[in-house]
Amino acid sequence: MQGKNEQRAGLLYGIGAYGMWGLVPLFWQLLGASGAVEILAHRMVWSLGVVGVALLALRRWAWIRELLGQPRKLRLIAVAATVISVNWGLYIWSVNNGHVVEASLGYFINPLVTIAMGVLLLGERLRPAQWVAVATGFAAVLVLAIGYGQPPWISLTLAFSFATYGLAKKKADMGGLESLAAESAVLFVPALGFLLWLGVRGESTFASSGAGHATLLATTGLVTAVPLVCFGAAAIRVPLSVLGLLQFLTPVFQFGLGILYFKEEMPPGRWAGFALVWVALILLTWDALRTARRTRAEALRLAVRTAEAGARRGTDSAWASEGPDAGGPAAGTDTGRGGPADPERTPAS
Repeated sequence: MQGKNEQRAGLLYGIGAYGMWGLVPLFWQLLGASGAVEILAHRMVWSLGVVGVALLALRRWAWIRELLGQPRKLRLIAVAATVISVNWGLYIWSVNNGHVVEASLGYFINPLVTIAMGVLLLGERLRPAQWVAVATGFAAVLVLAIGYGQPPWISLTLAFSFATYGLAKKKADMGGLESLAAESAVLFVPALGFLLWLGVRGESTFASSGAGHATLLATTGLVTAVPLVCFGAAAIRVPLSVLGLLQFLTPVFQFGLGILYFKEEMPPGRWAGFALVWVALILLTWDALRTARRTRAEALRLAVRTAEAGARRGTDSAWASEGPDAGGPAAGTDTGRGGPADPERTPAS
């Protein structure tokens, strides 16, 4: 019962995380009075404040000294911070400039880009279904490029920047909260400097657009940290295959908002491109689920064989130990007569 409750809680945490990420365009729209770079800078500054409070409450500070003594990991954190700032900034700009659908496409094709980077940079080998999915995704980009009259640069930049972010995070191998704190610390000084520069020039909207707007800008830290905390809670409670399926909630919600709420256009060419992307993702999902089932079945068969082999070894050991020194029947024992078989002794008639 406890395990089922944990999985149910993990599922709810995962839906909450990806749901919030999917609905966040509604929040960025409220900050339309500010430019994308100013919103991004506030997000960087306030995120550090939120994670700092969280780390203080949890008393998790030991990792800082370890990180400072590892230059390679520091470089990876700097790379992660740089590419995620590009991703965040472009996404905020896309939402506030009528490109929500194109932004959602970036997160639809992100798994395909991640797979391609694994092959090109890490030497990973793909299964046939994965090759078909990647090829289908490439065809989708070509169709969309023809439909747009140019490559979907927003989608591609979002996909590649987030895939690079994931790769850097994988190499850095840090916890979610600690990693966000380190990335925010890297971004804090330039972000704060930019905000101060805006203030000196009289172009900051933090003080000039009212208390409500200032509060919303300060809330960007929570908007960044809360979904990440929910994601971390989900990751330790549900299988990775389930998280992989839940991640598609984000672009689905974004796509729905772009069509139904923001009323963005979807000409036939764009529908065709999105349809190809969805076919590729269905192939990936089917292959992942099939592989997971096969892996579980093989693990179960291996466990059964191991248990059977252990039982046989135990039986063989028991028989091997039954000798004269063990007090059991030995070779040459006449067990049928209840005593030792002595060739010089004949039973009484």
